[in-house]
Amino acid sequence: MTPNLGYSYRRVLGPEADGHSVLSYLVRFFPHSTEVDWQLRIHAGELTLNDHPARGSESLRPGWVLTWHRPGWVEEAVPTQIQVIYEDQYLLAVHKPSGLPTLPGAGFLENTLLHLVQQIAPQASPLHRLGRATSGLVLLARDGETAARLTRHWPLVRKQYRALASGIAEAAEYDIVVPIGPQPHPRLGSVHAAHPTGKPARSMARVRERRLDSTLFEVDLLTGRPHQIRIHLASLGHPLVGDPLYGPGGLPQENDPGLPGDAGYWLHAGRLEFTHPRTQRPLVLTAEPPMILQDER
Repeated sequence: MTPNLGYSYRRVLGPEADGHSVLSYLVRFFPHSTEVDWQLRIHAGELTLNDHPARGSESLRPGWVLTWHRPGWVEEAVPTQIQVIYEDQYLLAVHKPSGLPTLPGAGFLENTLLHLVQQIAPQASPLHRLGRATSGLVLLARDGETAARLTRHWPLVRKQYRALASGIAEAAEYDIVVPIGPQPHPRLGSVHAAHPTGKPARSMARVRERRLDSTLFEVDLLTGRPHQIRIHLASLGHPLVGDPLYGPGGLPQENDPGLPGDAGYWLHAGRLEFTHPRTQRPLVLTAEPPMILQDER
């Protein structure tokens, strides 16, 4: 497989850099790599300090610029078929498949929705993001003014999802207001989860269909906290079927919880309703859910 073109990670140093050398700073603030890994990268010429090759022993000062010029790497394969749902001179809406990251990160650079979309609309930028395993609608602005206008009114956008949750729900509807904040995670330090003093979050979940051992929910997302639907349904005692991270109570599973980007669950962003930020006309956009999230009856 062909490597991507690599990427330069640029960091303007703050007060935390005082007392550190280049090497000790990298080891302290980027622990995803070992001291030996960083030494090898410095010796290979991948690190620059104020645009000059770094030796590793320099004493750092706030305001200096440290850059890692990461060479190209082979990214994990992902589905790349995206469907354009709506397009005009201001907005673009696409149907993202499950498994495709929305934005670069976690080892992905070119195998992302953003990279694919910018092949057809170079200036487009997402107004929100879906988790890698979540399928459905992603709305993008094609210019800065459109992005600014819609961002100001984003809380007014109606966002509706479908989710397959474990267990049989007793009530027909749930108004979920569980706050979301950081909780301990053995590999990441912390993850977003149900937290009594976290940020306010609200979801409206309605039973669409009860199955043999699961419930198909339709969920209105009334706030936009990370992993909100996964956390909120789990807080009811109905974690998403196959969710590797969240268990009952909306907390990380006790035994070897997965990572936020791990797949296995079924969640789909199926509907967006909003007023067009330029034309002021109402827009309703829909994306067909996968078969498992369609009504069986």
